[in-house]
Amino acid sequence: MLDFGCGDRRYEPVFARVGAAYVGFDAPWNPLADVTGAPDAVPVADASFDIVVCTQTLEHLPDPAAAIRELRRIVRPDGHVIASTHGTAVYHPSPTDYWRWTRPGLEKLFTDNAEWSSVDVAPAQGTAATTAMLIATLIDLACKRLHVRPLALPAIYFLNVASETLDRAVSTLRQPIPGSLTATFHVEARP
Repeated sequence: MLDFGCGDRRYEPVFARVGAAYVGFDAPWNPLADVTGAPDAVPVADASFDIVVCTQTLEHLPDPAAAIRELRRIVRPDGHVIASTHGTAVYHPSPTDYWRWTRPGLEKLFTDNAEWSSVDVAPAQGTAATTAMLIATLIDLACKRLHVRPLALPAIYFLNVASETLDRAVSTLRQPIPGSLTATFHVEARP
């Protein structure tokens, strides 16, 4: 499997537990990557991987369409591309933060830029959890700047529990409908 935009290789233990051979790909500045290069020109042969994982990376790429074409090129015909990216998030340049997505926007990005037998896009959380995440981030940042960060933990815990309960109780809060907020979308694309 290839971890496209591997960063600190946080998913390597997950794949190692199931016996998958892990390859981390990232920009040349990342010393933890096994393979480095441009996101639109991964230096591997066509159809090299059964699984390509791309988590929280698309929003940092100047040309996500080119990256989608590259993901399709490097995944095997019977493989899977599994991606996640932001719908709603605070600005976080590392090094640059370009994009936010909607469900139809991600479907269009994938289907316009490569041939897939299926593309499924699903919200990872609902409106209550997304709103709580934004509020929790502001509380955490404020407490961090005031040097009382541990004081933020009970409020963040309460926000997470309450919002998850609310999203579970009200099904429309989990749907990507007009007026909703989604922090993260998951994409599964099959060649």
